[in-house]
Amino acid sequence: MSTKRISKEYAEISKSPPEGFTVSLPPNESIHTWQVTLAPPPASPFHPGKYGILLTLPAEYPFKPPAVRFTTRVYHPNVTNDSLGNVCLGILKPENWKPSTKIAAVLDALRNLLVEPQPDDPLEERIADEYRNDRAAWEHNVRIHVEKHARAEPVFPPLSSK
Repeated sequence: MSTKRISKEYAEISKSPPEGFTVSLPPNESIHTWQVTLAPPPASPFHPGKYGILLTLPAEYPFKPPAVRFTTRVYHPNVTNDSLGNVCLGILKPENWKPSTKIAAVLDALRNLLVEPQPDDPLEERIADEYRNDRAAWEHNVRIHVEKHARAEPVFPPLSSK
């Protein structure tokens, strides 16, 4: 069931991706790993950056949520400020995940996170404090990160077979 549902969602998203996204499968990989590129909307301080996102669907999908991580460094309270790029996103938390949720909704939630960070549920407390207390400094640091890390096409790490 998992592969059939994933294939159907991949076909839908490939044909009509959510705004700002492109989705592809890595060469020689299964349908369970997607390479996603996000170009945030102009209203986002992360614009005009381009962000690589690795979306991994477990064998138990849709009963378990996908794992999502940024492959492009991003200065954000809800994304670890390291090479792992782990994301804190409410929709993906096991207690919030519903099997009826589609990948398109996950991508929309990721785009919304770049428009409106959630500083009350941070992975990076220092960045969340800056966002809450000194928005100008936060936006300045975001722009520095965009210029340094997000101006070229995203690079996805080589995937190893498990």
